[in-house]
Amino acid sequence: MKLIFKFLFFVVLLFVFQTCARKGRPDGGPKDETAPLMVTSDPPYETIKFAKKKIKIYFDEYITLKDLNDQLVVSPPLKNPPIILPQGSPSKYINIEILDTLKQNTTYIFNFGNAVQDNNEGNKLERFKYVFSTGNYIDSLRTIGTIRDAFSDKTDRSINILLYRIDSAYTDSIIYKQKPDYVTSTLDTTNYDFSNLRKGAYFLFALKEVSNDYMYNPLTDKVAFSLDTVQLPRDSVIVKELRLFNEIPPYIFKRGKEVSKGKIQFGFQGNAANLQIEMLSDAPADFKTVSKFEKDKDTLNYWYRPFEVDSLNFIVRNGLILDTVTVNLRKNEIDSLKIKSSVRGNFNLKDTFYFEMNNPIVKIDTAKISLVDKDTIAVNFKTILSSTENKIKLLFEHKPKEKYTISVLPEAFFDIYEQKNDTLRYNLTTKGIEDFGRITLNVQNEESENLIIELLDEKDVLIEKQFTSNTSNIIFDLLVPKTYKIRVTIDSNNNKIWDTGNLVQKIIPEMVLYFSKELVVRANYYLNETFTIKY
Repeated sequence: MKLIFKFLFFVVLLFVFQTCARKGRPDGGPKDETAPLMVTSDPPYETIKFAKKKIKIYFDEYITLKDLNDQLVVSPPLKNPPIILPQGSPSKYINIEILDTLKQNTTYIFNFGNAVQDNNEGNKLERFKYVFSTGNYIDSLRTIGTIRDAFSDKTDRSINILLYRIDSAYTDSIIYKQKPDYVTSTLDTTNYDFSNLRKGAYFLFALKEVSNDYMYNPLTDKVAFSLDTVQLPRDSVIVKELRLFNEIPPYIFKRGKEVSKGKIQFGFQGNAANLQIEMLSDAPADFKTVSKFEKDKDTLNYWYRPFEVDSLNFIVRNGLILDTVTVNLRKNEIDSLKIKSSVRGNFNLKDTFYFEMNNPIVKIDTAKISLVDKDTIAVNFKTILSSTENKIKLLFEHKPKEKYTISVLPEAFFDIYEQKNDTLRYNLTTKGIEDFGRITLNVQNEESENLIIELLDEKDVLIEKQFTSNTSNIIFDLLVPKTYKIRVTIDSNNNKIWDTGNLVQKIIPEMVLYFSKELVVRANYYLNETFTIKY
């Protein structure tokens, strides 16, 4: 009997433990997939003649506010952000305290985006808005659109879209120093939607901001704008596409700085295509200099053959803009010459072999460079010293399924400091034609636009560039098997490069199109595709 009692006690105790351990909905119960709903608010939704400082919004279940700082957009923008509570804890209501003095006869929108979520499952109350008016009616006009990057096929998210009313106070510089009349955000999409707008004429802008203050800073922000005025109600629910771009800021010289003995960096901002450095200090007869822009940086590297002096004086000239600068010299060591190759091992048939250096080369002794194939037969080559980079191009005809050896004896290369190379040796192997693929692109160019056709790999690295102004077949041959994509620029001014936009001059960027699908190239495989140019 005692054993039976102990057994029953153990079973009951186990059942209690299992029951306590289970939390949440019972097994087999349906998952809650319903977003929370607003039940009521004080003052009520779409109140007119609004004159209060506090708002309370009630929901049908416990909610939390997620990423509120990123999601909340108040339109028209407030000078001081409202106080919104509670944050970080579940609640059945939201308290809003307005710190600003509101504009008269204005419809306000508190757009919470997707910040309101239920506490249990995280179901989002998408694009939840609270609307009121300080006037006698709620404005009801609307305009929508899309946004994309002007150059890349990847578009930023959380872009602010701005509307400025065209009235007596409007100027072309307003976007730099004044908040807009209306604002919305794309949040995590590439679409925008303005609602509760007033009748009138507006200029439409978009900003991808760093500071998120709704004012344009051309040094840090991307911008987009519409050339056409938005006329409401005429343009209600008309889709306008905006293309986001970085402007080239006006040229400003920053400073000159010694980074190592015999090397000075001149920093600048903006377009410095005509930048020239003129030294004013006296120099010895064998004085040498080399200047090259640093890739993807607003910097001009200036190498010179050092001599004993405490400082150097320069004129920095960019067109008609002149700056004088004195650079103090304190460094004791020059950079030792370092050389590497652009290719090692497998050498693709479309590759070019480069010697890459950290210091500029001023003399090449080609007699100390040899190139032989696998049978040790000499191969003719040509060296070309790059004028823009510290590179030496080694040009030669390389054949399929071949091996090459490049040998460089000491003192083949002399840098600006008269440093010389040590012995260098590189072994290269090429593959057969059947190891590569081809893309033939039939470009339908009915308007005879000037086109820049670019082949990119999956990391957006440029593989090859071609040009055409008619309907033609563009062939990209001897391609390494991998995934590629095609970018086409409508080169309106036929300068062979993509040109960005300018807000002040009301210039929009040149149109860039991407082929609708990625192209997977396999070995010994030919792809044929048609790209019809439409925009």
